[in-house]
Amino acid sequence: MNNNKPQQQKKKKQCYFCANNNVHIDYKDVKNLRRYLSSFAKIVARKRSGVCMKHQRELSNAIKRARVMALIPFTQR
Repeated sequence: MNNNKPQQQKKKKQCYFCANNNVHIDYKDVKNLRRYLSSFAKIVARKRSGVCMKHQRELSNAIKRARVMALIPFTQR
């Protein structure tokens, strides 16, 4: 089972917020926050979203704040 195909290395995802310095995480920006929610309205993990640790913390706090302000639902139907 010796394949002569070269192995492809996966490219590490770059943090969206680090790459674009002008983007600010704000709880009122629902359109941007929904990108980081799963279909069941759960916060997506860092590994899947590709966001760095610093921005993941800010993102989760913004999502939680938006939920309390009733801008984003706690669960999907």
